[in-house]
Amino acid sequence: MTTRFLAPDIVELSYTPKNGAPITPTVVVDPALHLPPFDAPAASQQGGEWSQASGQVSLRRQGATGKLIVENAAHRALLQIDFAALERGEVIAQHDEQDALYGIHGYDAFERADGGLRRKGAQVAKAGEQGFAGAPFVWSTSGYGVLVDAERVSFKLADGVLSAQSRQPIRHVYVFVGRPAALFAALATISGHTPLFPKWAMGFTNSQWGIDQKELLDIVDTYRAKQIPLDNMTLDFDWKAWGEDDYGEFRWNPVKFPDGPTGTLKSVLDAKGVRITGIMKPRVHLDTVEGRYATEHGLWSAASKPSQDYFSNKTIREVDFDNPEARAWFFNDTLKHSFDTGVVGWWNDEADNLDSDTQFMNMQRALYDGQRAHGDQRVWSVNRNFYLGSQRYAYGLWSGDIHTGFASMKGQRQRMLSAINVGAMQWGMDGGGFKKGRTKNGAPTPENYARWIQFGAFTPIFRVHGELGQKRQPWRYGPVAEKAATAAIRLRYALIPYIYAYEYQRRQTGVGLVRPLLFDWPDDAKVREDVDAWMFGDALLVSPVVERGQTAKDIYLPAGRWTDYATGKVYEGGQTIRVAIDNKTWSDIPLFVREGAIIPMQAPMSYVGERPLRDVDVEVFPAASRHAFEYYDDDGVSYGYERGAYFLQTLATQRQGDVVTFETGAVTGSFHPELAYYLVKIHGLAASAVTHAYKAWSEAASLDALHASANEGWAKGTDRFGPVTWVKVKAGQLREIRLSAAP
Repeated sequence: MTTRFLAPDIVELSYTPKNGAPITPTVVVDPALHLPPFDAPAASQQGGEWSQASGQVSLRRQGATGKLIVENAAHRALLQIDFAALERGEVIAQHDEQDALYGIHGYDAFERADGGLRRKGAQVAKAGEQGFAGAPFVWSTSGYGVLVDAERVSFKLADGVLSAQSRQPIRHVYVFVGRPAALFAALATISGHTPLFPKWAMGFTNSQWGIDQKELLDIVDTYRAKQIPLDNMTLDFDWKAWGEDDYGEFRWNPVKFPDGPTGTLKSVLDAKGVRITGIMKPRVHLDTVEGRYATEHGLWSAASKPSQDYFSNKTIREVDFDNPEARAWFFNDTLKHSFDTGVVGWWNDEADNLDSDTQFMNMQRALYDGQRAHGDQRVWSVNRNFYLGSQRYAYGLWSGDIHTGFASMKGQRQRMLSAINVGAMQWGMDGGGFKKGRTKNGAPTPENYARWIQFGAFTPIFRVHGELGQKRQPWRYGPVAEKAATAAIRLRYALIPYIYAYEYQRRQTGVGLVRPLLFDWPDDAKVREDVDAWMFGDALLVSPVVERGQTAKDIYLPAGRWTDYATGKVYEGGQTIRVAIDNKTWSDIPLFVREGAIIPMQAPMSYVGERPLRDVDVEVFPAASRHAFEYYDDDGVSYGYERGAYFLQTLATQRQGDVVTFETGAVTGSFHPELAYYLVKIHGLAASAVTHAYKAWSEAASLDALHASANEGWAKGTDRFGPVTWVKVKAGQLREIRLSAAP
């Protein structure tokens, strides 16, 4: 057995068989694993005990018991790991019986999700089917995580013992120590960081099955005429020549989309600010040019047998995406042409029925590797299951072919937060529901639709979809639902600068835009199973309405100070509050701003990047302790950020009595955005003086006058949150601004 520190908070335990044969990591571990520089601490031996400590983790191995004791920085014992079990190829670790454990798996589309977020008893980490997310990773809010480098891991969690077995002997185990954010940062280090999605993917996606070119353009034009933001139309079977010979699975349907193959449709939609993404299937028709090629080159999955396709009624078989040759072939010249003429993202469907943990992962890997070799345009995808490691390939997860209705919508909260708890940070759902629920026509009720859009606006991937013939545009559900849905979509777009900064944060830290409350308040027992609310970034707590006809809602606010975004009312945390719910217009989204928040926002746009973003509104709710936000931008399209082409500037604030400071730090990165000014809104303060470098700034007579000014300056007034001071600050410059209120 070898025990090795890889970082101050990461320990690797590995066993080399007696024959000395090297153990190849599984898909769980990043094949390009790069560890940051770290001087491992020296080990010491005293009597029968071996020890080693990094400052964050202390290890003690007791010769008498053969157990490795893992302690945190405060020397609290977290785990006792049995070395003899590791030598047998399994994991056995003791821990405090009161520890709350998470991870391992989420829920598929149709199973009951009332098991909550905590994990107990027998649990299996697998890819699963229909929205399932799995990872051989179990972690605790008590401050530790255990990652098993294996596929299809069976865990048992009971009576203070964590055990794990796999079909093959387990030879590598990683132990992480820290708070939840640190655990997921360590997980990203070992399993791989996520590339950035294109910026348009932060917006709204309308997916539809049963559509042609004329209807597509009519839908887009209606969105634009009604000024409802939209960035992406995702097309089902309709876009491709499914069932036809000569690579029909990979090319445009020239009957339904006559201007698709020429690129003319792409040019028209580019001018309207809309991208097309298309469905992809893991199967190919046998009696075709492409099918015969797959047969001749051995590209079929052994687990897949020839069968009749439900849509074409012709014989198909699944490609073996674990085969590198099959992956290289899948992004073929025909698919490259479809990509070049407008199908710029991938909706991968149905690669989850072979009882494989890697079929979906490697299907998207084929598209990711192929697109990256083809050009520098960012990859986007959604897929119907997840196994840890998938995140390396621009991999989004959606929750499967869910039903319409409030009960189905309500269950998406557990599905989302459980998926995030295994590292599937890029999650979405079929907003409105895919399948017929209790409604006769398969559509959600107007109220259900409106509430579903509000929910979706506060998820990582914001999209709607329905089964064949279903329409999910806001205007299909009546004027009341349309108004409520439109307001939610517009709020999402106002938050794009804030949301996009969390693309960067997820890539850097392993923690994404959405996280359960237990990430930030791991010691609060009241949030251990809380799915009713979640954090949307560091600054916003959201608790969407998921009950039909609800008139009031109880919401637990964790420790801190919270401001109701809609009313400006302030609440002290650590309590459950009751808020009124509008059951007539469905216009309200319970949303609360955390004290210390810094929230960059933009003026309304019909699509991401419709106009150059020259001014950003920055909502600031200063606290007594210093809070910072990393404002991030890049071209939103390419992988230039990997080469340093990005803009990163720290914004920070603090309040001390009647004085508030706001700072803009040094810029890193070589990208130069159009951004000229931050219009900073300091809430809760009516300043009497504003200074920078001990020099007074000029006060404008009004906010309009401040907007019109070509210089930095300030103005004061009131808004729904109370007194406010607006400060116009040059972006990209070092500033330390001091705002003082009258004594």
